[in-house]
Amino acid sequence: MSAPSIPNLLSLRGGVTGRGRGRARGGLGRGGTPGSGPGPSHDATIQGTDTDAAVSRLSAVELGYLSDPYARLFVQGPATRRLPIINRGTYTRTTAIDALVDRFLAFTSPDEPRQIVSLGAGTDTRCLRLFASAQHHRNIIYHEIDFPVTMARKQALISSTPLLRTLLSTPEPLFPAAWHSHSLTPPNDQNDSNNSNKNNTLTLHGLDLRTLTTSTPPLPNLLPTAPTLLLSECCLCYLAPSHASAALSHFSAYLPDLALVLYEPILPHDAFGKTMASNLAARGIDMPTLEAYPTPADQERRLREAGFVEVRSRSVDGIWEGWVGEEEKERVDSLEGGLDEVEEWRLLAGHYIVAWGWRGGKGDLDVEGGGVGGGG
Repeated sequence: MSAPSIPNLLSLRGGVTGRGRGRARGGLGRGGTPGSGPGPSHDATIQGTDTDAAVSRLSAVELGYLSDPYARLFVQGPATRRLPIINRGTYTRTTAIDALVDRFLAFTSPDEPRQIVSLGAGTDTRCLRLFASAQHHRNIIYHEIDFPVTMARKQALISSTPLLRTLLSTPEPLFPAAWHSHSLTPPNDQNDSNNSNKNNTLTLHGLDLRTLTTSTPPLPNLLPTAPTLLLSECCLCYLAPSHASAALSHFSAYLPDLALVLYEPILPHDAFGKTMASNLAARGIDMPTLEAYPTPADQERRLREAGFVEVRSRSVDGIWEGWVGEEEKERVDSLEGGLDEVEEWRLLAGHYIVAWGWRGGKGDLDVEGGGVGGGG
Protein backbone atom coordinates (compact mmCIF):
# COMPACT_ATOMS: atom_id res chain seq x y z
CA MET A 1 0.00 0.00 0.00
CA SER A 2 1.28 3.47 -0.80
CA ALA A 3 -0.19 5.13 2.28
CA PRO A 4 1.97 5.31 5.40
CA SER A 5 1.47 2.47 7.84
CA ILE A 6 1.91 2.40 11.58
CA PRO A 7 5.14 0.78 12.72
CA ASN A 8 6.00 -2.72 13.77
CA LEU A 9 5.43 -2.61 17.51
CA LEU A 10 7.11 -5.99 17.97
CA SER A 11 10.62 -4.71 17.24
CA LEU A 12 11.40 -4.60 20.96
CA ARG A 13 12.25 -8.26 20.62
CA GLY A 14 14.00 -7.91 17.29
CA GLY A 15 11.04 -9.05 15.23
CA VAL A 16 8.79 -12.07 15.54
CA THR A 17 9.99 -15.63 15.29
CA GLY A 18 8.09 -18.83 14.75
CA ARG A 19 5.16 -19.21 12.41
CA GLY A 20 4.84 -15.53 11.48
CA ARG A 21 3.97 -14.89 7.84
CA GLY A 22 3.97 -11.62 5.97
CA ARG A 23 4.98 -8.27 7.39
CA ALA A 24 3.87 -6.96 10.77
CA ARG A 25 2.85 -3.51 9.59
CA GLY A 26 1.37 -2.26 12.79
CA GLY A 27 0.19 -3.05 16.25
CA LEU A 28 -3.42 -3.27 17.30
CA GLY A 29 -4.33 0.28 16.34
CA ARG A 30 -6.30 2.07 13.71
CA GLY A 31 -6.49 5.68 12.57
CA GLY A 32 -8.29 8.00 10.21
CA THR A 33 -8.37 10.96 12.59
CA PRO A 34 -6.95 14.46 12.82
CA GLY A 35 -3.40 14.61 14.08
CA SER A 36 -2.23 16.79 16.91
CA GLY A 37 0.88 18.03 15.15
CA PRO A 38 1.03 21.04 12.86
CA GLY A 39 0.54 21.01 9.12
CA PRO A 40 -1.28 18.84 6.62
CA SER A 41 1.56 16.31 6.30
CA HIS A 42 1.03 15.05 9.84
CA ASP A 43 -2.71 14.78 9.23
CA ALA A 44 -2.01 12.78 6.08
CA THR A 45 0.23 10.43 8.04
CA ILE A 46 -2.50 9.82 10.59
CA GLN A 47 -5.05 9.26 7.84
CA GLY A 48 -2.69 6.64 6.43
CA THR A 49 -3.05 4.55 9.56
CA ASP A 50 -6.67 3.98 8.56
CA THR A 51 -5.44 2.32 5.38
CA ASP A 52 -3.33 0.04 7.52
CA ALA A 53 -6.35 -0.77 9.68
CA ALA A 54 -8.42 -1.65 6.62
CA VAL A 55 -5.69 -4.03 5.42
CA SER A 56 -5.47 -5.65 8.85
CA ARG A 57 -9.25 -6.03 9.00
CA LEU A 58 -9.31 -7.71 5.59
CA SER A 59 -6.52 -10.07 6.65
CA ALA A 60 -8.52 -11.15 9.70
CA VAL A 61 -11.66 -11.57 7.60
CA GLU A 62 -10.06 -13.62 4.84
CA LEU A 63 -8.45 -15.96 7.38
CA GLY A 64 -11.76 -16.52 9.17
CA TYR A 65 -11.19 -14.55 12.37
CA LEU A 66 -14.04 -12.16 11.57
CA SER A 67 -17.08 -12.14 9.30
CA ASP A 68 -17.34 -8.91 7.31
CA PRO A 69 -18.59 -8.88 3.70
CA TYR A 70 -17.66 -5.19 3.39
CA ALA A 71 -14.00 -5.34 4.40
CA ARG A 72 -12.80 -6.01 0.85
CA LEU A 73 -14.43 -2.83 -0.46
CA PHE A 74 -12.00 -0.60 1.45
CA VAL A 75 -8.73 -2.20 0.33
CA GLN A 76 -7.21 -1.60 -3.07
CA GLY A 77 -5.05 -4.25 -4.66
CA PRO A 78 -4.29 -7.75 -3.37
CA ALA A 79 -4.86 -8.56 0.28
CA THR A 80 -1.86 -8.57 2.61
CA ARG A 81 -1.71 -11.39 5.12
CA ARG A 82 -0.81 -10.12 8.56
CA LEU A 83 1.09 -12.03 11.22
CA PRO A 84 -1.03 -14.27 13.48
CA ILE A 85 -0.35 -11.99 16.45
CA ILE A 86 -1.75 -9.01 14.54
CA ASN A 87 -4.76 -10.98 13.32
CA ARG A 88 -5.56 -12.01 16.89
CA GLY A 89 -5.29 -8.39 18.00
CA THR A 90 -7.64 -7.23 15.24
CA TYR A 91 -10.08 -9.97 16.18
CA THR A 92 -10.00 -9.22 19.91
CA ARG A 93 -10.49 -5.46 19.79
CA THR A 94 -13.14 -5.72 17.06
CA THR A 95 -15.22 -8.30 18.90
CA ALA A 96 -14.81 -6.45 22.21
CA ILE A 97 -16.15 -3.20 20.76
CA ASP A 98 -18.88 -5.14 18.97
CA ALA A 99 -19.90 -6.62 22.33
CA LEU A 100 -20.18 -3.16 23.88
CA VAL A 101 -22.19 -1.89 20.91
CA ASP A 102 -24.46 -4.93 21.18
CA ARG A 103 -24.95 -4.21 24.89
CA PHE A 104 -25.92 -0.63 24.10
CA LEU A 105 -28.45 -1.74 21.49
CA ALA A 106 -29.83 -4.48 23.74
CA PHE A 107 -30.32 -2.07 26.65
CA THR A 108 -31.97 0.69 24.61
CA SER A 109 -35.44 0.32 23.16
CA PRO A 110 -35.66 -0.58 19.45
CA ASP A 111 -38.98 1.28 19.36
CA GLU A 112 -37.25 4.60 20.04
CA PRO A 113 -34.28 6.29 18.35
CA ARG A 114 -30.83 5.38 19.66
CA GLN A 115 -27.67 6.96 18.37
CA ILE A 116 -24.10 5.89 17.64
CA VAL A 117 -21.39 8.44 16.82
CA SER A 118 -18.11 7.08 15.45
CA LEU A 119 -15.18 9.48 15.82
CA GLY A 120 -12.50 9.16 13.15
CA ALA A 121 -14.59 6.49 11.44
CA GLY A 122 -12.49 6.28 8.28
CA THR A 123 -13.03 2.98 6.49
CA ASP A 124 -14.73 1.34 9.47
CA THR A 125 -17.52 -1.08 8.47
CA ARG A 126 -19.35 -1.41 11.79
CA CYS A 127 -22.33 0.64 10.63
CA LEU A 128 -22.69 -1.48 7.51
CA ARG A 129 -22.53 -4.69 9.51
CA LEU A 130 -25.15 -3.43 11.95
CA PHE A 131 -27.56 -2.38 9.21
CA ALA A 132 -27.19 -5.73 7.46
CA SER A 133 -27.40 -7.77 10.66
CA ALA A 134 -29.83 -10.65 10.88
CA GLN A 135 -30.95 -9.15 14.20
CA HIS A 136 -32.94 -6.53 12.23
CA HIS A 137 -31.81 -3.58 14.33
CA ARG A 138 -34.25 -0.68 14.21
CA ASN A 139 -34.16 3.05 14.94
CA ILE A 140 -30.37 3.41 14.80
CA ILE A 141 -29.18 6.92 14.01
CA TYR A 142 -25.55 6.39 13.03
CA HIS A 143 -23.04 9.22 12.60
CA GLU A 144 -19.52 8.94 11.23
CA ILE A 145 -17.00 11.77 11.57
CA ASP A 146 -13.70 12.15 9.78
CA PHE A 147 -11.80 14.55 7.55
CA PRO A 148 -13.87 15.91 4.63
CA VAL A 149 -11.71 14.12 2.06
CA THR A 150 -12.18 10.81 3.88
CA MET A 151 -15.93 11.16 4.17
CA ALA A 152 -16.18 12.28 0.54
CA ARG A 153 -14.47 9.07 -0.53
CA LYS A 154 -16.78 7.01 1.63
CA GLN A 155 -19.96 8.58 0.31
CA ALA A 156 -18.68 8.09 -3.24
CA LEU A 157 -18.03 4.44 -2.52
CA ILE A 158 -21.52 3.98 -1.10
CA SER A 159 -23.01 5.68 -4.15
CA SER A 160 -21.07 3.60 -6.69
CA THR A 161 -20.79 0.12 -5.16
CA PRO A 162 -23.62 -2.33 -6.00
CA LEU A 163 -23.24 -4.25 -2.73
CA LEU A 164 -23.64 -1.06 -0.71
CA ARG A 165 -26.44 0.26 -2.92
CA THR A 166 -28.57 -2.70 -1.79
CA LEU A 167 -28.00 -1.66 1.82
CA LEU A 168 -28.02 2.14 1.79
CA SER A 169 -29.75 4.82 -0.23
CA THR A 170 -27.63 7.20 -2.26
CA PRO A 171 -26.10 9.68 0.22
CA GLU A 172 -27.73 13.07 -0.15
CA PRO A 173 -25.73 16.23 0.60
CA LEU A 174 -26.68 18.17 3.71
CA PHE A 175 -23.79 20.62 3.62
CA PRO A 176 -20.64 20.82 1.48
CA ALA A 177 -19.03 18.11 3.65
CA ALA A 178 -21.96 16.19 5.12
CA TRP A 179 -24.16 13.49 3.58
CA HIS A 180 -27.23 11.61 4.77
CA SER A 181 -28.45 8.14 3.83
CA HIS A 182 -31.02 5.66 5.08
CA SER A 183 -30.82 1.89 5.19
CA LEU A 184 -32.76 -0.27 2.77
CA THR A 185 -34.34 -3.64 3.41
CA PRO A 186 -31.69 -6.24 2.46
CA PRO A 187 -32.54 -8.32 -0.63
CA ASN A 188 -33.11 -11.48 1.42
CA ASP A 189 -35.70 -9.65 3.51
CA GLN A 190 -37.99 -8.39 0.75
CA ASN A 191 -40.91 -10.12 2.42
CA ASP A 192 -40.27 -8.39 5.72
CA SER A 193 -43.58 -6.62 6.19
CA ASN A 194 -42.14 -4.35 8.87
CA ASN A 195 -39.32 -3.11 6.61
CA SER A 196 -37.44 -3.03 9.89
CA ASN A 197 -34.15 -1.71 8.57
CA LYS A 198 -35.57 1.26 6.67
CA ASN A 199 -35.63 3.55 9.67
CA ASN A 200 -31.89 3.28 10.32
CA THR A 201 -29.93 6.26 9.06
CA LEU A 202 -26.29 7.11 8.41
CA THR A 203 -24.92 10.64 8.35
CA LEU A 204 -21.34 11.23 7.21
CA HIS A 205 -19.74 14.35 8.65
CA GLY A 206 -16.58 15.72 7.06
CA LEU A 207 -14.98 17.83 9.77
CA ASP A 208 -11.89 18.20 11.90
CA LEU A 209 -12.52 17.00 15.45
CA ARG A 210 -10.17 19.70 16.71
CA THR A 211 -12.84 22.27 15.87
CA LEU A 212 -15.41 20.87 18.31
CA THR A 213 -16.02 22.80 21.53
CA THR A 214 -18.94 23.32 23.89
CA SER A 215 -19.91 26.38 21.83
CA THR A 216 -19.85 24.56 18.48
CA PRO A 217 -23.35 23.91 17.10
CA PRO A 218 -24.49 20.28 17.28
CA LEU A 219 -23.92 18.02 14.31
CA PRO A 220 -26.61 17.92 11.62
CA ASN A 221 -29.16 15.19 12.38
CA LEU A 222 -27.85 14.70 15.92
CA LEU A 223 -30.83 13.92 18.16
CA PRO A 224 -30.26 15.29 21.69
CA THR A 225 -33.05 13.22 23.24
CA ALA A 226 -31.72 9.86 22.05
CA PRO A 227 -29.41 7.67 24.14
CA THR A 228 -26.05 7.96 22.40
CA LEU A 229 -22.89 5.86 22.21
CA LEU A 230 -19.61 7.54 21.22
CA LEU A 231 -16.95 5.32 19.67
CA SER A 232 -13.30 6.35 19.60
CA GLU A 233 -11.34 3.45 18.14
CA CYS A 234 -7.76 4.74 18.24
CA CYS A 235 -9.01 8.21 17.38
CA LEU A 236 -8.82 10.73 20.23
CA CYS A 237 -5.31 9.47 21.01
CA TYR A 238 -4.04 11.51 18.03
CA LEU A 239 -5.38 14.77 19.44
CA ALA A 240 -3.81 17.02 22.03
CA PRO A 241 -5.46 16.27 25.40
CA SER A 242 -7.14 19.69 25.35
CA HIS A 243 -8.68 19.01 21.94
CA ALA A 244 -9.72 15.49 22.94
CA SER A 245 -11.37 16.79 26.11
CA ALA A 246 -13.09 19.58 24.18
CA ALA A 247 -14.52 17.07 21.71
CA LEU A 248 -15.94 14.96 24.53
CA SER A 249 -17.30 18.09 26.21
CA HIS A 250 -19.01 19.05 22.96
CA PHE A 251 -21.09 15.88 22.95
CA SER A 252 -21.64 15.95 26.72
CA ALA A 253 -23.14 19.43 26.39
CA TYR A 254 -25.87 18.22 24.02
CA LEU A 255 -26.47 14.61 25.06
CA PRO A 256 -27.65 13.86 28.61
CA ASP A 257 -27.82 10.08 28.05
CA LEU A 258 -24.32 9.36 26.82
CA ALA A 259 -21.94 6.38 26.74
CA LEU A 260 -18.38 6.20 25.45
CA VAL A 261 -16.05 3.44 24.26
CA LEU A 262 -12.35 4.24 23.87
CA TYR A 263 -9.65 2.03 22.39
CA GLU A 264 -6.10 3.37 22.81
CA PRO A 265 -2.50 2.38 23.56
CA ILE A 266 -1.23 2.65 27.13
CA LEU A 267 1.91 2.12 29.26
CA PRO A 268 4.48 4.21 27.34
CA HIS A 269 7.07 4.19 30.13
CA ASP A 270 8.11 0.53 30.34
CA ALA A 271 10.63 -0.98 27.92
CA PHE A 272 8.05 -2.13 25.39
CA GLY A 273 6.08 1.11 25.67
CA LYS A 274 9.17 3.23 25.06
CA THR A 275 9.94 1.26 21.91
CA MET A 276 6.33 1.53 20.82
CA ALA A 277 6.35 5.32 21.21
CA SER A 278 9.77 5.59 19.55
CA ASN A 279 8.63 3.60 16.53
CA LEU A 280 5.53 5.74 16.19
CA ALA A 281 7.60 8.91 16.39
CA ALA A 282 9.96 7.60 13.72
CA ARG A 283 6.99 7.44 11.36
CA GLY A 284 5.88 10.95 12.26
CA ILE A 285 3.01 9.72 14.42
CA ASP A 286 2.34 11.39 17.74
CA MET A 287 -0.19 10.16 20.30
CA PRO A 288 -0.41 12.89 22.95
CA THR A 289 -2.95 11.08 25.12
CA LEU A 290 -0.48 8.22 25.53
CA GLU A 291 1.55 10.46 27.84
CA ALA A 292 -1.46 12.22 29.35
CA TYR A 293 -3.29 8.99 30.29
CA PRO A 294 -0.59 6.32 30.46
CA THR A 295 -2.25 3.75 32.74
CA PRO A 296 -5.66 2.09 32.98
CA ALA A 297 -6.34 4.13 36.13
CA ASP A 298 -5.54 7.32 34.20
CA GLN A 299 -7.89 6.33 31.40
CA GLU A 300 -10.69 5.64 33.88
CA ARG A 301 -10.03 8.95 35.62
CA ARG A 302 -10.22 10.65 32.24
CA LEU A 303 -13.70 9.27 31.65
CA ARG A 304 -14.89 10.28 35.10
CA GLU A 305 -13.58 13.80 34.56
CA ALA A 306 -15.55 13.85 31.29
CA GLY A 307 -18.73 13.26 33.28
CA PHE A 308 -19.24 9.51 32.98
CA VAL A 309 -20.59 8.07 36.22
CA GLU A 310 -19.93 4.39 35.60
CA VAL A 311 -16.49 3.54 34.20
CA ARG A 312 -14.76 0.27 33.29
CA SER A 313 -11.59 -0.76 31.43
CA ARG A 314 -9.75 -3.86 30.27
CA SER A 315 -6.54 -4.44 28.38
CA VAL A 316 -6.83 -6.29 25.09
CA ASP A 317 -4.95 -9.17 26.73
CA GLY A 318 -7.49 -9.14 29.57
CA ILE A 319 -10.35 -9.15 27.08
CA TRP A 320 -8.88 -12.16 25.28
CA GLU A 321 -8.47 -14.04 28.56
CA GLY A 322 -11.71 -13.00 30.24
CA TRP A 323 -14.25 -12.32 27.50
CA VAL A 324 -13.48 -14.93 24.85
CA GLY A 325 -14.81 -18.39 25.71
CA GLU A 326 -12.62 -21.47 25.56
CA GLU A 327 -14.39 -22.90 22.52
CA GLU A 328 -13.98 -19.62 20.66
CA LYS A 329 -10.32 -19.42 21.68
CA GLU A 330 -9.80 -22.88 20.19
CA ARG A 331 -11.50 -21.82 16.96
CA VAL A 332 -9.36 -18.71 16.63
CA ASP A 333 -6.14 -20.54 17.48
CA SER A 334 -6.88 -23.23 14.90
CA LEU A 335 -7.07 -20.73 12.04
CA GLU A 336 -3.31 -20.40 11.69
CA GLY A 337 -2.11 -23.38 13.67
CA GLY A 338 -1.87 -21.66 17.03
CA LEU A 339 0.20 -18.73 18.25
CA ASP A 340 3.90 -19.27 18.93
CA GLU A 341 4.57 -15.73 20.12
CA VAL A 342 2.60 -15.94 23.39
CA GLU A 343 4.98 -13.69 25.32
CA GLU A 344 4.99 -11.13 22.52
CA TRP A 345 1.19 -11.28 22.36
CA ARG A 346 0.88 -10.52 26.06
CA LEU A 347 3.29 -7.60 25.71
CA LEU A 348 1.53 -6.15 22.72
CA ALA A 349 -2.05 -6.76 23.87
CA GLY A 350 -1.20 -5.53 27.35
CA HIS A 351 -0.29 -2.14 25.88
CA TYR A 352 -3.75 -1.48 24.44
CA ILE A 353 -6.89 -0.83 26.42
CA VAL A 354 -10.63 -0.64 25.92
CA ALA A 355 -12.17 1.81 28.37
CA TRP A 356 -15.87 2.56 28.55
CA GLY A 357 -18.28 4.60 30.61
CA TRP A 358 -21.86 5.81 30.67
CA ARG A 359 -24.24 8.22 32.35
CA GLY A 360 -27.98 8.85 32.27
CA GLY A 361 -30.80 6.37 32.55
CA LYS A 362 -31.24 5.23 28.94
CA GLY A 363 -27.90 3.55 28.31
CA ASP A 364 -25.92 0.88 30.13
CA LEU A 365 -22.60 -0.67 29.14
CA ASP A 366 -22.18 -2.95 32.13
CA VAL A 367 -20.37 -5.65 30.20
CA GLU A 368 -17.99 -7.77 32.25
CA GLY A 369 -17.48 -11.40 31.49
CA GLY A 370 -17.43 -13.57 28.39
CA GLY A 371 -19.66 -13.63 25.40
CA VAL A 372 -17.63 -12.19 22.55
CA GLY A 373 -16.61 -13.95 19.38
CA GLY A 374 -18.17 -16.36 17.00
CA GLY A 375 -16.39 -14.99 13.94
CA GLY A 376 -18.70 -11.97 13.64
